[in-house]
Amino acid sequence: MTSPGDNATEEDDIQLPPANVLIVDDTPENLVALEVVLEDVECNLVTAQSGNEALSKMLKDDFALVLLDVQMPEMDGFEVAEIMRSNKRTANVPIIFVTAYSREDRNVRRGYETGAVDYLFKPIDPTALHSKVNFFLQLDMQKRRLEAKLARSRQSREQMFAAYGEKGGTDSQE
Repeated sequence: MTSPGDNATEEDDIQLPPANVLIVDDTPENLVALEVVLEDVECNLVTAQSGNEALSKMLKDDFALVLLDVQMPEMDGFEVAEIMRSNKRTANVPIIFVTAYSREDRNVRRGYETGAVDYLFKPIDPTALHSKVNFFLQLDMQKRRLEAKLARSRQSREQMFAAYGEKGGTDSQE
């Protein structure tokens, strides 16, 4: 039987790379400002200047969080969020809308209806942004640790079955 301390040691030896956070804004100055605010957060900050560029990056890499501007040319943030939610790879990536756009209830409601977990208005409070980003990075780290532990457990099970000459198929009692 293991104690809670033993689990912490097991988790500590799982080395995971820093998570990616995608910042999407069509205004380069806004991208730089958000990067400066988040420069001391332990993550990889990735930027995109359009909805299409953001969607392309999300198909190539995994992201723990997307900070998404609402008002952009060609494809606004609401459209990006709708496309994200319709794609299996990006459907569960948390979205925080970051905008100077309207504070009207209907626009905020639309943000939540398209899948946002939060809605922040510019100018951004750096402390609030840090807190929210860190929260989602912690959730992502927990998820990735659980996935790594599950993969490790499956590998151990397959090795055990291989060592005893049994097939590693599914067990009817699981």
